[in-house]
Amino acid sequence: MLKFVASIALSVAVLLSAAPAFAGGQKIANDLTKCRTGNGPAVLVNVNGLKATTGNIRVQSYRGTKDQWLKKGAWLRRIEVPASATNMTFCIPIAESGYYAIAVRHDINGNGKTDISSDGGGMSNNPRISIFNLGKPSYKKTKFAIGNEVKAINIKMKYM
Repeated sequence: MLKFVASIALSVAVLLSAAPAFAGGQKIANDLTKCRTGNGPAVLVNVNGLKATTGNIRVQSYRGTKDQWLKKGAWLRRIEVPASATNMTFCIPIAESGYYAIAVRHDINGNGKTDISSDGGGMSNNPRISIFNLGKPSYKKTKFAIGNEVKAINIKMKYM
C-alpha cells in the first residue's frame, strides 16, 4: 500500500508540474459542438472521478511523442474551467491526424499552485503509475491515434 501511495504522490507531482501556467500552446474554450460527428479531428475527453466540485480543471493535449509528452511549453491546446461536477466532458480539436496524448490536472483549491496532498491528475489511456518511472508514464502508454474522426476517451482522476 505504501508503494501505491508513493507512486500516486509522484505521479501527481510530475503531472502538476509538467505544464506551468506560462507554457505556450493555444488556450481554447470548451466548445462541445466541435466534437459533434463530422467535426473531427477532435478528442472528446470524458473526465471521471473528480474528488470535488471546487477549484479548476486543466485539460491539455500533447503530441504523442517522446520529445513532447509532458514537456514544459510543448502542450498544443489547453482548456481551463472551474470544476462543476464529479464527471466532466471536454472537447479538444486536433489540427491533423496523428498520435496525441491528454493530461488533466485538478487544482482542487484553485490557488494555482501544486498541492500534492490534495490536487489530482489523470492521463489518456489511464496508465498505471509506478515508483520506478517517478510518476511520469512513457508517451507510449498515453498516446493514441486519431484520424479525421471525433475520438472519445475516458480519463480516471487520481488523488492522494
